[in-house]
Amino acid sequence: MSSDRRPNTTALAVVLGVSGALTAVTILSWWSDRPPGPLLALDIAAGALSWALAALTLWRPAAATAVLTVLAALSPVATPAAMIGALQVSRRRRFPVATAVAVAGLAAQAVQGLWRTQRGLPYGWWLALITVSYGALVGWGAWAQARVALIHSLHERARRAEAEQGRRVAEARVLERRKIAREMHDVLAHRLSLVATFAGAMEYRPDSSPERLSRAAGVVRDGVHQALEELREVISLLREDDPPDGDGIRPQPVLADIPGLVEESREAGTEVLLREAVDESAEAPPTVARTAYRVIQEGLTNARKHAAGQPVRVDLHGGPGTGLRIDVRNPLPPHRTTPSWSGGAGLVGLTERVHLAGGQLDHQTIDGEFRLRASLPWPA
Repeated sequence: MSSDRRPNTTALAVVLGVSGALTAVTILSWWSDRPPGPLLALDIAAGALSWALAALTLWRPAAATAVLTVLAALSPVATPAAMIGALQVSRRRRFPVATAVAVAGLAAQAVQGLWRTQRGLPYGWWLALITVSYGALVGWGAWAQARVALIHSLHERARRAEAEQGRRVAEARVLERRKIAREMHDVLAHRLSLVATFAGAMEYRPDSSPERLSRAAGVVRDGVHQALEELREVISLLREDDPPDGDGIRPQPVLADIPGLVEESREAGTEVLLREAVDESAEAPPTVARTAYRVIQEGLTNARKHAAGQPVRVDLHGGPGTGLRIDVRNPLPPHRTTPSWSGGAGLVGLTERVHLAGGQLDHQTIDGEFRLRASLPWPA
């Protein structure tokens, strides 16, 4: 511990008061029944010097106590200040240093007892009492050091816990924003692919009837409007410092929304065959239902982008205890033998989403057909 710390006024007043009172009592008790002699002047001088050095132990405990130990060997009046110094060393220095100071103080008291005989108490008992006193001072100082170290450790632990909590909150915010961004990527990709399909039909079939062109233009307008609304929503959410509370987030999809998703693709001109064999007596967990919806949505979006005009087959079956199986497949266009989107960000993010839900995702080309298959756990 540092020896240069500045003691407060209260500590200084206590040390000066206690050492002064003990010094005065020692002088009075020693000379109350003795005739004045040459040693009285020595005791008065030692008392005044030890009283001043007692205050110095608050700044330089080891050095001041060393001088007080020498004075204690010469005069019993310096004993109280020497013991106060030993206590300061025990509180502010390592245990070996405190022990050495205590041993030196005990040796000084032994020397003092040999030529300044104590009245009413044998030398051996007096020395034993001094030994116990120094041992108590060292123990007291060690306990005080341990208490200060414990308090400091608790404060440091609290500070680290607060910092760790702040880090966890920040990580939770980042994860929530990633989740929102991934969710909106799926939604926007699906929405914009529908818009692109109808816009492409308007471009390549300008000779269509006005009613069909008007209907396609309305779908494009509605799709763009919905895409803008969804984009505005995700931007507003990602700008917030706190994770969203859920009030401003659109309802998450469930298995019952899958037929509507398929119908949107059919309206865009994609031939989709949906085969469902799901146990309707139990509701799928939200994570499972949402992930299954996103898998099918990604499969339909990729089919419109990279295999336009090709039929898509969607198989969905499972139930509690058996899990949920999803199979989305479509033939590849005649001029393409491998899917160009096999390493795209959409499937990479989808794979991560499925893994987080505890499932497995596989996508590959077999016999000129692209297959996207996923399995999700559905607890019983």
